[in-house]
Amino acid sequence: MFYTDGKLQYPVRVEKANPLFARALQQAIGGIEGEIRVAMQYFFQACGARGDPKFRDLLMNTAAEELGHIEMLATAVALNLEGAPLSLKEQVANDPISGAVLGGMNLKNLLSAGLSAMPVDSDGVPFDMSHIYASGNIAADMVANVAAESTGRALAVRLYEMTDDPGMKDMLSYLIARDTMHQNQWLAAIEELGGGQGVFPIPNSFPQDQEQQEFSYAFLGFQQDGSDPVAGRWSQGTSIDGKGSFKAGSIMPMGEKPQLAPAKPRGGAQKEQM
Repeated sequence: MFYTDGKLQYPVRVEKANPLFARALQQAIGGIEGEIRVAMQYFFQACGARGDPKFRDLLMNTAAEELGHIEMLATAVALNLEGAPLSLKEQVANDPISGAVLGGMNLKNLLSAGLSAMPVDSDGVPFDMSHIYASGNIAADMVANVAAESTGRALAVRLYEMTDDPGMKDMLSYLIARDTMHQNQWLAAIEELGGGQGVFPIPNSFPQDQEQQEFSYAFLGFQQDGSDPVAGRWSQGTSIDGKGSFKAGSIMPMGEKPQLAPAKPRGGAQKEQM
């Protein structure tokens, strides 16, 4: 069950409307790094979370927060669009600079939404839920969430640097701070699940003696000349999960060239394939 009191989670103010910045803000709503993505990702992860109920509560609570962020950004888009004229031709004729700004405006916000936000990215492409990761494995989901918050914070920082509006900088500063917290809370959840040595490899329920362990911690090079791959922490020393030791080497073909059976009759192939 969800509740709302009609108030914004954090104040949103725009001192000078900017339709072009409204378009940029759409990426933070409906882009693959945006708030719709994380809200739905955490929501569906929570709905399928099994085991200790505190992880479900953690996910659902954060999903609710992200819905509030969508509301904030949608309000910011609408406020930035309030200065957009309904007659673009007239505005361009009177003010070439404004015309240049409006030339970058997403006209869907005008034509389809009446100068309001939409569940689309900065190019007007609808968010289609294809970037929602809810695997049913709590550790895998937490790792995915760290990546989601990292790309989301990078986007918010770019938007912050893009605008000179004090109100927009203030709102984005708040969202950047919340992304900082969310990155850390998902990492803390991974730590509570056992950290690197307890969580990995995911899923930790699969017996490693059933995998081909000679390849479990081998960093393989695919250089044509057979030279060693680039060295790093990933190629030497104890593995991050503490269950093996990294090594490096060149890979050699272990299989044969594939040979498929002839094509079936009436399958649309050429005679030479049968």
